[in-house]
Amino acid sequence: MLIDKIVAKIPGARAEGNETPTIVVAPGDYRALALFLRDDEETRCDFMVCMTGADRGESLGVVVLLESTTLGHRVYVETTTTDREHPALPTVSDLWETANLNEREVYDYFGIRFSGHPDMRRLFLRNDWVGYPLRKDYDASEAANPVRLESDESPDVTLSCREDGGEETRSLFDDEEYVVNIGPQHPATHGVLRFRVALEGEIVKKVDVHCGYIHRGIEKMCENLSYPQMLPLADRLDYLAAHQHRHALCLCIEEALQLEVPERVKYIRTIMDELNRLSSHLLFWSTLCMDLGALTAFFYGFRDREKVLDIMEETTGGRLIQHYNVIGGVSADIHPNFTRRIKEFIKYLPPMLKEYDQVFTGNVIARQRMEGIGVLSREDAISFGVTGPSGRASGWACDVRKRRPYGVYDKVDFKEIVYTEGDSYRRYLVRVKEIVESLRILEQLVDNIPAGDFAVKTKPVIKLPEGRYFKSVEGSRGEFGVYIESRGEKTPYRLKFRSTSFPLVSVVPHLARGNKIADLIAIGGTLDYIVPDVDR
Repeated sequence: MLIDKIVAKIPGARAEGNETPTIVVAPGDYRALALFLRDDEETRCDFMVCMTGADRGESLGVVVLLESTTLGHRVYVETTTTDREHPALPTVSDLWETANLNEREVYDYFGIRFSGHPDMRRLFLRNDWVGYPLRKDYDASEAANPVRLESDESPDVTLSCREDGGEETRSLFDDEEYVVNIGPQHPATHGVLRFRVALEGEIVKKVDVHCGYIHRGIEKMCENLSYPQMLPLADRLDYLAAHQHRHALCLCIEEALQLEVPERVKYIRTIMDELNRLSSHLLFWSTLCMDLGALTAFFYGFRDREKVLDIMEETTGGRLIQHYNVIGGVSADIHPNFTRRIKEFIKYLPPMLKEYDQVFTGNVIARQRMEGIGVLSREDAISFGVTGPSGRASGWACDVRKRRPYGVYDKVDFKEIVYTEGDSYRRYLVRVKEIVESLRILEQLVDNIPAGDFAVKTKPVIKLPEGRYFKSVEGSRGEFGVYIESRGEKTPYRLKFRSTSFPLVSVVPHLARGNKIADLIAIGGTLDYIVPDVDR
């Protein structure tokens, strides 16, 4: 019925697929369809989950996955242009805030300009870069882009594309504005990320985000790797959520293959995901405390995180990068000490959490540095695509473990931590309280791991059926998704990772504006983004 209504509204639209339908429209109807899906009472697609640039050979375009946070359904929207020389599509950055940087990413890697977009600069690559790397005809030779030792100048102008195809430039910063760099040194921005910040005294007026200091090209590499070969790359996206991200990739491939994994595997994967969440949240607590001046607390958190890493290392052989989930199961069965050490840790950590609260949570300086700082409303959280603990601190119950259960999350009882204030302090509290909930989940699972195989046999060469597939999990920083387009070959035609940290970085200018420069550190720390997950 919904599809019929859409086709009636947009006569040129074509519907494909069943479970998550795809609406294919011409570029001229793309914006009208987007407006309809966002505003119509029966659709209400207020959350842009993912935007994926695509090269179809004869055409270039985008595939957008939209979701209604109130009605629960999802729908793909696809539009392409056959003009490969000067490809252009209408912008939707004024409809969903997260589209702003997503469209800049598509422009950077595919060369598609978005008419009406306020800032069509490159986002990741140098301004003098030749070509668009994710196109199928991209010249990757060193002759096209030789290694340049000179610095890339940061232009002080933005380039916007008018709807009539023309271009307009405007100054990014006024001549009288005082502009400072924060980053890309790691201690300043929790990774090689750079903010150009315009200040009036200590007050932040503007923040210009500069990504692209890592350049790993993981999505491009995946197009030339078999499905088992690409698994190690997923661990390295968000290295503090390696289990969870690789879990999502395995789930996407297994669902496409209609491969059912043993119940034992589901239990083990769920336990590992929660151990991974514990280690990530403990690191978040440690580094945030250090950001705000509490060095003793930093050592407390690292002391306890080491205990989690010790448990995982016995089974997986790794500490930061795990390489444990594989297609059809896990790479090895759990260590004989696994359940005993988890139960010991479940008893050990709660008294330590009380110590955390005494040292930091109730500290008057910490409270004043975080309360009322960087307030994000629920509506803005959805528009920016800010999921995970940061979204839940703004009143958005967006936990994938609750909304779209996977593993054995439907068999455990845990509380989704939600606040409504949306400030830095609540973003902090959500993560601290989620540590307790992860312990609850582990307590329910650790003595109930069923017997059975830890993996099922798969073919030596895996080919996914032709089609598009998307699967997401609740990562430590939010919804992490894997989008795969298959043409029935042993390598994906297109693979896109729905980053958890990309939306968190995109919301920094919105949250920092009007606050003091010291508050920018508290805002960035409580958003808890991981930069390698941004530049995929």
